[in-house]
Amino acid sequence: MFHRESGYYKSTYAADQALYPLPISKFTIVALLVIFYVVAPAIVGDRYITLLNLVGIAVVGALGLNILLGLTGQISIGHAAFMSVGAYTAANLATRLDLPFWITLPAGGLMAAFIGIIVGFPSVRIKGLYLAISTLAAQFIIDWIIIHTPSISGGFAASIQVPRPVLFGEELDSQRELYYFILVVATIAIIASLNIARSRVGRAFIAIRDQDIAAEIIGINVRRYKLTAFAISSFYAGVTGVLFVYYSGVANNEFFPLVVSIDYLAMVIIGGAGSVLGSIFGAIFVTILPIGIDQFMTSVGPLFTDDIGALAGIKSHLRLIIFGGLIMFFLVVEPDGLNRLWLNIRNYFRVWPFSY
Repeated sequence: MFHRESGYYKSTYAADQALYPLPISKFTIVALLVIFYVVAPAIVGDRYITLLNLVGIAVVGALGLNILLGLTGQISIGHAAFMSVGAYTAANLATRLDLPFWITLPAGGLMAAFIGIIVGFPSVRIKGLYLAISTLAAQFIIDWIIIHTPSISGGFAASIQVPRPVLFGEELDSQRELYYFILVVATIAIIASLNIARSRVGRAFIAIRDQDIAAEIIGINVRRYKLTAFAISSFYAGVTGVLFVYYSGVANNEFFPLVVSIDYLAMVIIGGAGSVLGSIFGAIFVTILPIGIDQFMTSVGPLFTDDIGALAGIKSHLRLIIFGGLIMFFLVVEPDGLNRLWLNIRNYFRVWPFSY
């Protein structure tokens, strides 16, 4: 028996703000936790565990950009730069001071948040295209500083070998062990994002996004909340960079180019800006899509050309073409992204079998 609303019976603010007001919602969350924490690691092969690890890392980064772009309406094309700040902060702390992951993980996020506040200062005076260009400039500036500062980047090729995280004296070196590590962090990031969105801070973000002048008139400190949004978003990005460093075992500047920032922008837009669930959908879609394209071209490509180099070039360009086309499609046809499609399906079954 589905427990569905037949009216509005909320009588307290706590009930109105509940994340999961219906029993079926709570059962669904419990089922998802059991699937991802118990069932998936037991029955899924290493190849798909690796894919789940990449999706988990992408989810954390997409949630951070969604807070800035989706909730606050501030455009950023420098998300990958903040990831690199967190990555190199954790790498240096882990290799030089031999600090554990439970210190390097938040430290990488905090350093990225500090840099994010500095980069976010122009947002107090500019917005839209001009803000996008300023964050793009930050991407190039941070990349240049990291590459040309050996004390940060480790010198040649801007690469630092990082040991795997250690928990209770056991090194997390297998894909399944790293899966639990990434999954726990992603779960905390999702819960934090849900609570930020429904908090006083989240409501201020939404007011600034909808109309910043009106938000300032009603007493919202626009300057402070814009910088707060940059700090929170950059913190998420820094944590994402730390996760990727521990996952790959190396901090390298080539892991965080401009195209990574575009990927995360695509995750938020395709998934649905302003929605936590949409960011998760977008992260899953954008992470899996290149793998699907690669497998498709590997099977179909030899029918058209035998040149391996040309086939590799077609794969990379086809990925960018599809991403660009999907971004334009969702902006024009469905601005709310995959999350809106999910809401349409959910609302249909909410009233089914009735038509109202």
